[in-house]
Order: sequence, then C-alpha cells, then structure tokens
Amino acid sequence: MTKQMILVVDGDSRNVDLLSDILRPYYNVKTAMNAALAFHFTNGQYKPDLILLDTQMPDIDGYAICKQLKITPETAQIPIIFVSGVRAIEDVEKAFSLGAVDFITKPVSPPLVLARVSAHLKLANQKTHLMSLVKERTKALESARMEIVQSLGRAAEFKDNETGRHVIRISWYSRFLAKRVTGNNAWSELLFNATPMHDIGKIGIPDCVLLKPGKLNADEWAIMQKHVDYGVDILGDNESYLLRMAVEVVQYHHEKWDGSGYPAGIKGENIPLSARIVAIADVFDALTSDRPYKRAWSVEKTMALIEHQSGKHFDPDLVPHFKACLPKILAIKEQYADHLETEFVDDDQH
Repeated sequence: MTKQMILVVDGDSRNVDLLSDILRPYYNVKTAMNAALAFHFTNGQYKPDLILLDTQMPDIDGYAICKQLKITPETAQIPIIFVSGVRAIEDVEKAFSLGAVDFITKPVSPPLVLARVSAHLKLANQKTHLMSLVKERTKALESARMEIVQSLGRAAEFKDNETGRHVIRISWYSRFLAKRVTGNNAWSELLFNATPMHDIGKIGIPDCVLLKPGKLNADEWAIMQKHVDYGVDILGDNESYLLRMAVEVVQYHHEKWDGSGYPAGIKGENIPLSARIVAIADVFDALTSDRPYKRAWSVEKTMALIEHQSGKHFDPDLVPHFKACLPKILAIKEQYADHLETEFVDDDQH
C-alpha cells in the first residue's frame, strides 16, 4: 500500500531530522523549513495527509500558516498537529481555535508522536469516508428528486392533452440559452432540471377550461391564470436548490419584460433570469407545435414574433442569444417531435 504523506514544517533542521527519523519507517515524509515551502507542498498535486507544524518559524509563525491553510478550501481538511517548545495554555488554546487537531510539546517522545499521528490519520480517514458516503447519498437523493420533478412535469403536460415532450424540448432550449448567456454549467443544468415543472399547476385547472378547444372567455382566462398559484403551492417552500428554482420558474415565467404579464405584473430585471429564459423557450415551442386549438407556426414566423416582442414580452438581451442557439434548438425539436394527429379549430389564442 502507498504510504500516507506527512509534511513536517519546522524552522530548526534538528527538529526536522528528528521528526523525520521517527516517522519515515511508517510514512512518506516531506519537510519544509519555511512557510513558502510549506505552501508549495500543500498547493501541489499530492497534498499531505497530515501536517506537523512548529509555532515558531523564520518567516511567518505557525499560527499564520495554520490560519491560511484552514481558510483555503483545498487544504482546510488536512489535519494539523502543532509541535512546539511553547507550553503556555494560551498558545495551546490559540492552536485549537485556528483548527489544529492536537498540540505536542517539545522535546518530543517518539511513541507519543507516532500514536498521535496514527490516531488523527485514522480519524481523518473515517471523516473522509463518511463525507464520501454522504455525498453519494445526497447525489442519489438529488437524482431521485430530479426524476420525480421531471415525471410530475410530464404528468401536467399529459393532462394538457400533449405528449409530454413539450417539457423535454423547452428544458433543452432553456439549457442552451442559459449556457450561452451565463457560461455557468451548474446553473444551466439546474435550470434544465427545473424547467419541466413550469406549468405543473395546470393539474389544478378544470378540464373544461384546460382542454377547451376554442378561445377562453374572461372568466375562464382568470381560472387558467391560477395555475401559477397552484404550481407554487404544489412545490411548496423547499430548501432544495432544484425545487427553489422550479418555484421561481413556475411563479414568474408568464411575466413580461414590459410588465404586462401575470400574475404580479412585474417587469424588466425584477423577473428572475431563469423565468425570462423559460418564457422564450416556452413561447417558441408552443407556437411551433401543433395543438388541438391551432396549427404549428413556421420557425420563421415564430422568430419574427419573438423579435417583434423583444423589449415587450421578452428580455431584449436574450432574444439575439436565443436566435444564435436556433441550430441546436431545431435539432432538439426534431429529435423530440410530438407526432400528434389532431383535429384543429381556427383559433390562435388559448
């Protein structure tokens, strides 16, 4: 088995040699006699599994080194044991307050050094293993949550007399646009997984309104708009980043840039970016898809409307980016086509 790496940081060569002699039969030992060299080892590809650190160094003291290592995410989890000739209680307290796991006083006892190093390495290994298990479990739960979210989103679309592929398509459209605008892969992926819930509240709309083939009257339209509130209630107040973004999309993707949307009539950048992105994706897909109440528009006609509505319905900064994404968008549109056979009525509003 590969020996675990111990970094000995001490400004006195005699102490370095002594600790190295004690540890080398059991561990891979690296040494540093100043802070610069210590940071060099901890910033390298192979980080030490544990650090033995003196309080008194020739450049900056051991406390400052410890503090820097603990505030740096890449090195914060490395166990640090102070080895010092200082015996004052306030120095020991300071060491622990900075995140050290132990404090050994000089002159050192070889059996004590080996026992302390071995114990803290075992604790660190257990902690790493537990963190790994937590990450795996969290990943599994998040994956299950995403599957539930996507399934609920498709369920809402099936109720709306669709194949369920609408939510797949606009999820991809939204991801393309989000990635182009933000350059943030993680955020774009989160939006991709939240988008299927955009109209989940339609589950609460009566079929006589939701499935009406003709134009909705004022009362019916008021009922239809309530799907936003229903969706927010269904998703609830959740600490999950995914569900929080889903609520954001549900609540705001029918708002318009000029403030003429619903339910709150907010406008401009007060509308979350996630909802502004989904708004374009949703309208594009709705217009270019066959529905029982209308025939599909051409891509050209749809893009002409979207460009005309730039600064009105849609964020004017997003429209040219959406247009630039069209080749990828059209490929997804073809891949996830509905293939619906339906009878149409001559009406262009629902």
